[in-house]
Amino acid sequence: MFRAPSPPVPARRRAGVPLLVLGALVASTLTLVAPPARAADTLLSQGRPATASSQEGDGYAASAAFDGNLTSTRWASQWSDPQWVQVDLGQRSNLSRAVLTWEGAYGRSYQIQASDNGSDWWTLKTVTGGDGGTDDLAVSGSGRYVRMLGTERSTGYGYSLWEFQVYGNTDGTPPPATGGAVRVTGSQGNWQLTAGGQPYTVKGLTWGPSVADAPKYMPDVKSMGANTIRTWGTDGSTKPLLDSAAAHGIRVINGFWLQPGGGPGSGGCVNYVTDTTYKNTMLTEFARWVETYKSHPATLMWNVGNESVLGLQNCYSGTELEAQRNAYTSFVNDVAKKIHSIDPDHPVTSTDAWTGAWPYYKRNTPDLDLYSMNSYGAVCDVQEDWEAGGYTKPYIITEGGPAGEWEVPDDANGVPDEPTDVQKADGYTQAWNCVTGHRGVALGATLFHYGIEHDFGGVWFNLLPDGLKRLSYYAVKKAYTGSASGDNTPPVITNMAVGPASSAPAGGEFSVRADVRDPDGDPVTYKIFLSGNYANGDKRLVEARWRSTGNGTFAVTAPGKLGVWKVYIRAEDGRGNAGIETKSVRVVTPPVSGTNVALNKPTTASSFQASYGDCPCEPAKATDGNPATRWASDWSDPQWVRVDLGAPTTIRELQLVWDPAYARSYEVQVSDDGSTWRTVHTTTTGDGDIDTIDVAATARHVRFHLTARGTGWGYSLHEFGVYS
Repeated sequence: MFRAPSPPVPARRRAGVPLLVLGALVASTLTLVAPPARAADTLLSQGRPATASSQEGDGYAASAAFDGNLTSTRWASQWSDPQWVQVDLGQRSNLSRAVLTWEGAYGRSYQIQASDNGSDWWTLKTVTGGDGGTDDLAVSGSGRYVRMLGTERSTGYGYSLWEFQVYGNTDGTPPPATGGAVRVTGSQGNWQLTAGGQPYTVKGLTWGPSVADAPKYMPDVKSMGANTIRTWGTDGSTKPLLDSAAAHGIRVINGFWLQPGGGPGSGGCVNYVTDTTYKNTMLTEFARWVETYKSHPATLMWNVGNESVLGLQNCYSGTELEAQRNAYTSFVNDVAKKIHSIDPDHPVTSTDAWTGAWPYYKRNTPDLDLYSMNSYGAVCDVQEDWEAGGYTKPYIITEGGPAGEWEVPDDANGVPDEPTDVQKADGYTQAWNCVTGHRGVALGATLFHYGIEHDFGGVWFNLLPDGLKRLSYYAVKKAYTGSASGDNTPPVITNMAVGPASSAPAGGEFSVRADVRDPDGDPVTYKIFLSGNYANGDKRLVEARWRSTGNGTFAVTAPGKLGVWKVYIRAEDGRGNAGIETKSVRVVTPPVSGTNVALNKPTTASSFQASYGDCPCEPAKATDGNPATRWASDWSDPQWVRVDLGAPTTIRELQLVWDPAYARSYEVQVSDDGSTWRTVHTTTTGDGDIDTIDVAATARHVRFHLTARGTGWGYSLHEFGVYS
């Protein structure tokens, strides 16, 4: 889902000569000086044809705001809201700056907008809290027409501008045009997508940042040679994204989400055979947003559903699964027909993650204009499957790039072996080659993923996690533009190794080494992160404690929790680029010298869970020496677990291996007779990591008296070791 855009920012007022305000109808007698243009800017607006929503009188025409005269001519509007003044630059231009020199009747709130045709407008900048004087505004976007749309006056008069200057350049390479009808044309095996009557190959990216950040990132998307972005949801928050895309000559594949979206592991089961309420609700909702955005110049096509034919296997099986898949694709066809009845000018497609879904679409969705597929590392198999299936519609790849974790072999620790940065970059290159190689059928791709998240999935798939550009970013740029020459590119990491990879002691150190080179000779700095995705499901990346030991080798402190962790080394060049490599490390119980005198000794507890998840979880499982089993108590305070060592025994160390259901507060108690207890250790700051406790005592019985849980569950111990 999209987040709401951030509120607009006040105009920045340049320091300059103040205006002596005698009233909106009185011209200032002060000499006004135009702000200097930046070196890369060209003044595009001066002397160009101008129009306005109104003018105060014959002496205040729109052209006066673009005549270069800052001292004696001005445009002034009627005394009402809203009002606008616009200029025709004569050709589509790349826009960088707008300078508004206000007379005393200035705009408190207004927008700078652009258009290709003078009818369909998108917003480049929103200003609130304007204070008059000269507003020098950085903008980013393109268009032939530029206007100031005033929405709130500062005085009882109208709006009045001495001069409205628009800067940018027309370098002869305008961005791809937006607007105009989109069609799938041609015949079997010789199809083409056209937009505004011109051939259009989808060179796209799936969109990750928030809507509020669209103006920040859309120029970068454009610089990569992309002409399309894909979204998964379309609603009332979508317009700012569409506006920003249109301002940069980028089209949008507007997505509509249907349950169970997202393929394997996704929830939200719907009965497409019987649930007419859900289907009618979605049909009404989708129709609403098609009506809203069908005329937006950024709209390229509509995409109904995401991986749901595959995802239905999480809800149904056997003959019922077949019925649901047929009912789902029939509903997609109902949506396609509805969309076409509202918007005949944009195609409709539907995405799945499995070419085995296409027979259902072939049978049940004749009203789709084209198919879509999320393919990832299997993108080069799609052509073969399309040909073998005898399909009669073209397709686009809506997610593709490097192999996902479900497509790669496991490493020595039993988790997917993530491809290297070099392999991922090659994966994007190969994906695009396979798409363009299926001529006349594959109409392009939106590669996955223009995202900035810096977590487990972000490092695996994002082109710029944490905002840092990777080798894959430049591979996509080269695919779309034909060249990446002149770019400063990321450090390249090779030969990453972790030791010991299968037995790093919890809380101890393990080593990481790698060969790192920067193609541009930039100095490199390092960060090392850990992710517990495979250990505890936490996909975040947490910066590790580490120290350099020289020659590309680092000593890293292992987490305190057991399981397989991912360790990441990130090499940054200080120029916005990063190389990232990752390997797995298995964190194990740190060894304790001596003999575990509690092993397989009689163990009892205040309670235990007889049946829940992997239970029964009897007390004896805490002392059986098997780290895969556990004791688990009832979900209440207090609880206890105790072991009978059989005879008075000298105890020097204890080790507790907690399950996620750990104790925040507990006492270690010992006894000679099992009745009278004395406390030898107390803590109120348990964190669920492995607890190794020094104890100097002699006793037959050892008990853990657990007084405050760290979670809403009970208490659970994988191992309870007593060492002599």
